[in-house]
Amino acid sequence: MPGENLSRDEARVRAELLSVDGYEVALDLRSAVGGPDGDGDGTSSGPRTFRSVTTIRFRTARAGASTFADLVAPGVNAVTLNGQPLDPAVVFDGTRVALEELPEGDNVLVVDAQCAYSRTGEGMHRFVDPEDGEVYLYTQYEPADSRRVFANFEQPDLKAPFRFEVTAPEAWTVWSNGAEESRDGEVRRFAETKPISTYITAIVAGPYHYVTDSYSRTFDDGTKLEIPLGALCRKGLARHFDADDVFLVTKQGLDFFHDNFDYPYPFGKYDQAFVPEYNLGAMENPGCVTFREEYIFRGKVTQASYESRANVILHEMAHMWFGDLVTMQWWDDLWLKESFADFMGVFAMVESTRFEDGWITFANNRKSWAYRADQLPSTHPITADIRDLEDAKLNFDGITYAKGASVLKQLVAYVGRDAFLEGARHYFKKHAYGNTQLGDLLSVLAETSGRDMTAWSRSWLQTAGVNSLTPVATYDSADRITELAVLQEAAESHPELRPHRVAVGLYRRAADGGLVRYARAEVDVAGPRTVVTELAGAERPELILVNDDDLTYCKVRFDEVSLATLRAHLGDMTDPLARALCWSALWNLTRDGLMPARDFVSLVLAFSGRESDIGVLQMLHTWTRTALTHYAAPGWREEGGRALAEAALRELRVAEPGSEHQLAWARFFASVADSDTDFQLLSGLLDGSARIDGLDIDQELRWAFLSPLAAYGVADESAIDAELARDDTASGKRHQVRCLASRPSAAVKAQAWAGVVESDALSNALVEATITGFAQSSQRELLAPYTDKYFAAIERVWAERSIQIGVIVVKGLFPALQDDPSTLAATDAWLTAHEEAAPALRRLVLEARDDLARALRAQECDTAAAAV
Repeated sequence: MPGENLSRDEARVRAELLSVDGYEVALDLRSAVGGPDGDGDGTSSGPRTFRSVTTIRFRTARAGASTFADLVAPGVNAVTLNGQPLDPAVVFDGTRVALEELPEGDNVLVVDAQCAYSRTGEGMHRFVDPEDGEVYLYTQYEPADSRRVFANFEQPDLKAPFRFEVTAPEAWTVWSNGAEESRDGEVRRFAETKPISTYITAIVAGPYHYVTDSYSRTFDDGTKLEIPLGALCRKGLARHFDADDVFLVTKQGLDFFHDNFDYPYPFGKYDQAFVPEYNLGAMENPGCVTFREEYIFRGKVTQASYESRANVILHEMAHMWFGDLVTMQWWDDLWLKESFADFMGVFAMVESTRFEDGWITFANNRKSWAYRADQLPSTHPITADIRDLEDAKLNFDGITYAKGASVLKQLVAYVGRDAFLEGARHYFKKHAYGNTQLGDLLSVLAETSGRDMTAWSRSWLQTAGVNSLTPVATYDSADRITELAVLQEAAESHPELRPHRVAVGLYRRAADGGLVRYARAEVDVAGPRTVVTELAGAERPELILVNDDDLTYCKVRFDEVSLATLRAHLGDMTDPLARALCWSALWNLTRDGLMPARDFVSLVLAFSGRESDIGVLQMLHTWTRTALTHYAAPGWREEGGRALAEAALRELRVAEPGSEHQLAWARFFASVADSDTDFQLLSGLLDGSARIDGLDIDQELRWAFLSPLAAYGVADESAIDAELARDDTASGKRHQVRCLASRPSAAVKAQAWAGVVESDALSNALVEATITGFAQSSQRELLAPYTDKYFAAIERVWAERSIQIGVIVVKGLFPALQDDPSTLAATDAWLTAHEEAAPALRRLVLEARDDLARALRAQECDTAAAAV
């Protein structure tokens, strides 16, 4: 039988044959505690396991058909089908349970299995807290890892109600999608769910800290909705847990979605679990949403972090309708949930919470993710061609999320907000607890808007690539515009020109020196050249900004006059969204090799100190480090790095004491520190011999300051271990592992490499920490020997490890810092020699190759600028 990688064709055949009436799942998790703290259960060799007994009631459409149930488990104790025992050795191959010669009509399958706890964040993840030895469990399934916990039909269109029974240590609390209905000692039974897909079922169990609240709403017809709210985290994080703010955003979101969706939240309670070693940002399990625990802040953070958390809370809440209530039929239409959740999360945040500038963050941060993904060789239409589960795993990307959300933002401008929301309301009511495809959504939007959605869908959802829009203006002798046109271009690989609803803004300096907009026109851009007739006769601008107000999805280009204005006056732009759009456009020019990296760095040096939006400032810091590491000419890196460190320290010293800008500059200074003077200051801030007024050196900031000291060999292993002694927590352990792997020693690098490539002993979080420490931009020569080792190892790693760990290793260890043509040639040689490698693995290598080739082109641009 085929292995774990379920194909779309197999899923389609099975969906035509089966309908599922319900699941009863009994899990015995008492084995999570006791025995040695390793994979074994203390009584046998091999992985630590738990008992999983699943009863599936399903119907078949025709007699004599054969199919299979999914189960990834070390062993199966018993299988019965319609009361008849089946030999597990015959019907179970490690990933599937064969079901032969099924009768038409009702069937009952019972599978009694031993399933394995996970250390990779896939399936039933088990975490031992180093701070107190407590064990914490949680599940994570998307796209197809519930089969690691219980036998099922693992595809989104075979929905069914679920009943869970969990046996766990009596002192623990256990949560699932439904509320706990009864408890008998160690056995908890949970309410039956509505019909949902397997991948959004959930179990969370352990001695978690739990806080409760409630939400109530009375509807116009007098009916009242009561939703019990809960929020939980590890006990060790309880003192940092600001549950009140989590509940505040949650209630504001529930108000917003009830105001706009006209469909009451259908899943009973609403628990939100912040869990350790989580691979994702969050997961929309109905009634039991899971989040990475890094959203509980152990130290001071900027408002950008709180905004990010609010956005994720609301993104997951939007999924309760887009994704959970109505679910895509197969992963081809993943965008039907992720694009909508990404868009609605920001929409709800801006309109219902204190984070009213969320669209600035979206334009500057989220869309940059989309622009990068849409220029990779693996780019794909928003409605993708997902052949199998490996394809699905890699399509949780910037196209499906951020580009999709950007396109929906434009769709709202195209059909109108009221028509869009009315379409959503029709969609929920028509398809509740069902599965849909692209056409189902388009039909309701066409109905509510009165517009033909076919051409729009073909251009925006079914083609790949990003367009560039450039203004071209001519003027008369009186310095007035005679014609302003917008030129649209597309890459040769994806030549589609699309319809864009855009605003074009004209800017000039006011008497007070501010660069302000004095004219604006909206226009439908279509084809290669579109004239903006409304702006004819306007006075000559100093800056023309295409896509002002960020209505469409495109790369913005500038004419020469506008670019010169930005070089001299970018910091004078008074509108924060317009300023963010200009920064984003300049970054795209740098990534495309059209602006020298040193010029981008110079703009950051000149104007970032005046940036008022903290999220934009932190994004600029990230982009600038990338420009210096990957896009700057190698011969200029040292000079550019010194200039950044000096500027960062200068801004740190002049920032308002105690402000979030001061904190952002402190972190940026630590990330670019590279001299003995810098290291002396960081060391002094750590030991108390130096201080900066208002800067509170909390534990997270201590690790940020220690990181460069470790990477440059200033702090040795004893200093790192001493810091762990101060912070002997799960977070502290991750920081320690990262710092240890970052030390500039050949022996250290060899040990780190072996820890992630040759062994599977580390958890997912510690694999990531090790890789982050391993790859230091200041250690290019030290890392050079690992290029050949990388290409020799990746196919084996991909075959032997889980897909999650495989992705982390293949992406994280690619020799991107060996940025010369020989590395590009080595990558091409591997791709040529491994044409039959797993498509998902080849995709990751192709993407890394493209990033490297882009870096080399940008370096050529920067080198040429130095010669002028």
